[in-house]
Amino acid sequence: MIAYRDGLPLIALANSQVVAFEREWLVRALNVAAQRAGYAKWWLAPHIAESVQVWLEGMPDVRVMPVAQFTRAVRAALQVVGYAEVGERFEAASPFSRISLIEVAQEAGNGYELAFFNTLGRRLHEVLELGGSYCELIGLETCVKLLRQKKHWCSGCDALRSEIVIFAREQSGIVCRGSEEKPGRELFLHVA
Repeated sequence: MIAYRDGLPLIALANSQVVAFEREWLVRALNVAAQRAGYAKWWLAPHIAESVQVWLEGMPDVRVMPVAQFTRAVRAALQVVGYAEVGERFEAASPFSRISLIEVAQEAGNGYELAFFNTLGRRLHEVLELGGSYCELIGLETCVKLLRQKKHWCSGCDALRSEIVIFAREQSGIVCRGSEEKPGRELFLHVA
């Protein structure tokens, strides 16, 4: 017998990817839906996520749940508590992705900014190809110092930091707009 983490079923996403349920993932997805519905700071997201987790724990025989069934259940929970408008905007996308800018800089080689930007652009495209909707870019300051080959922060570091943030926004915007063959997707990007 196979034991799943926390006894919760896996979620089968539309792109055939199977992911473990994570409460924080659901909280983020609920907050995104709430923002789309006009709620800037929605205090109910952690509580709804906890309720959904309890519901999933009560299904020990379910090993893998299709994302459509999971989405219907979350939308029904939102409707019951009077937030149907949030439920209408809820999408159970792939869990968030985290890209280490330090790893990207190391892969590109210290001081090779062009290779860094090429690799970062490729990684952002990969996130969306896998169905991601939330991405954190971490390690910005250390990354900048690696690329500038500096131990201490300088004015050139400020300029490169700005370039990286602008590039990431532009790349995620290009990917999100899509093309005639592939429709665009929404990507929430957080740089730290």
